[in-house]
Amino acid sequence: MSVNDSILAAESDFSKAIVHLKDQFAKLQIGRANSGLVEDVLVEIYGGTQPLKAVANISIPEMRTIQIQPWDKSALGAIEKAISNMNVGLNPINDGNVVRINIPQLTEERRKELVKMVKKLAEDTKITVRNSRQNAHNAFKKLKADNAITEDDLKNADKKLQDKVDDANKKIDELAAVKESDVMTI
Repeated sequence: MSVNDSILAAESDFSKAIVHLKDQFAKLQIGRANSGLVEDVLVEIYGGTQPLKAVANISIPEMRTIQIQPWDKSALGAIEKAISNMNVGLNPINDGNVVRINIPQLTEERRKELVKMVKKLAEDTKITVRNSRQNAHNAFKKLKADNAITEDDLKNADKKLQDKVDDANKKIDELAAVKESDVMTI
C-alpha cells in the first residue's frame, strides 16, 4: 500500500466516523420530534426482528409528536413494546390504528445530561480518528522500514495525514457545537 493509499484509507475512515456521529446526534432526544429517535428500533414481529422503519410509516404531524402507522395493524402491540423497551423516557400511546409518542419538554437537568452525551460522542469520534491516524502512520513506518520511502517522504506523509486529522477534528467540533446549541435552545 502506498502513502497516498494509506492517506485515502484514513480519510475514508474519518468520513465514516463523522457520518456515524451525525447518526448518533440525530438519535438524541432534544425536545423536538424526530423520526431518527425510533426508526432503527428493532421490533419483534413475524418470528424475527425488523427495524421499525421496515414495518411502519413514521411521520411527524406536530413538533412534539411522532406518529407510527404500521402496514399491518397486528404489529401495533409489538411496536409499542419495542419503543417502551428502549428505556429513553418515551411513552408510546396505542390508539388501535397508530402509535403516537409525545416528546416531553426538556428540563434544564436533562439538557445538561444531553450536552455531556454530545461531548462524549464527539470525543469517541475523535478517538476513532486518532486510531485511524495511527494505522496510517504504522503503514508509513512499514514503508520506511522496507525502504520504499525516504525519511523526508515519511515526514511529508505524516504532515499530510495530520492536516486531514485536523480537518476531521474541526468538523467534529463544529458538529458538536451545533448540537450543543440545539440542545440548549429552549
